[in-house]
Amino acid sequence: MNNAGMRMVTRSGSRSRGSGAGPRGSGEEAAPLQRGEAAAERRKDCHPVKRQRKAQSLNVAYETSDGEKGEGTKPLKVPSWEPQDWQQQLANIRTMRSEKDAPVDQLGAEHCYDPSAPPKVRRYQVLLSLMLSSQTKDQVTAGAMQRLKARGLTVDSILQTDDSTLGTLIYPVGFWRNKVKYIKQTSAILQQNYDGDIPASVAELVALPGVGPKMAHLAMAVAWGTVSGIAVDTHVHRIANRLRWTKKVTKSPEETRAALEEWLPSRSVCLSARDAKPASTRRCAQLHRDSEGHV
Repeated sequence: MNNAGMRMVTRSGSRSRGSGAGPRGSGEEAAPLQRGEAAAERRKDCHPVKRQRKAQSLNVAYETSDGEKGEGTKPLKVPSWEPQDWQQQLANIRTMRSEKDAPVDQLGAEHCYDPSAPPKVRRYQVLLSLMLSSQTKDQVTAGAMQRLKARGLTVDSILQTDDSTLGTLIYPVGFWRNKVKYIKQTSAILQQNYDGDIPASVAELVALPGVGPKMAHLAMAVAWGTVSGIAVDTHVHRIANRLRWTKKVTKSPEETRAALEEWLPSRSVCLSARDAKPASTRRCAQLHRDSEGHV
């Protein structure tokens, strides 16, 4: 027993001397002190790893947090949702529409104004044609615009026309009685607040009686040469849902517009103007040049 005890103390003492420890007195005191030093060394070696792991955790938490928009910082960009095969579907639609043989291609808002009229009048006529077009075929809208232009279609001339005559001129556009009222009210606002011109923003346009978001975005594109958003009517609303171009089923054209604008690439130029025939392009370009001076 004594020999075994002496061997244990000798090995422990040998470890202390090998590790560079100084004299500690008797052999029984050397073993616990060595264990304490080893534990301290382990804590020292592990401590930097814990600090690094903590810093990485904070960094990831900040970058992935929602709504973090501090100055000089950019949150991680999450890929936006987009429908499957939408680019191929769009290419197919463009192929089917390449002939430009629909009534809107020849009778749309960019064709309904008088190109020889002053810029303010042309913009007013664009807006009026859009107001008439709601729930109305393009051929009917074009006919109503021709009758109105034959009498001189300006803000002043509309305000001087009695409701009965105006109704006769625009009939049979859809909801023509309501449109008589809206046209008169809108014309009065334009004369009073805009010097006979039309507003140059979507917010002001939709505030006019009888003007909805689709009309406002089209007016911005055709009258002012500015792409402000996607013009969505009932037909675009239905087609977008059938193609599953919205992340979830939408209930209204305005909801569809917002859903489409969430994922469609930003538009620097109006696709309709780019793909239009030369005559239409010249008309849009002329309106755009006039709008820059707001003359």
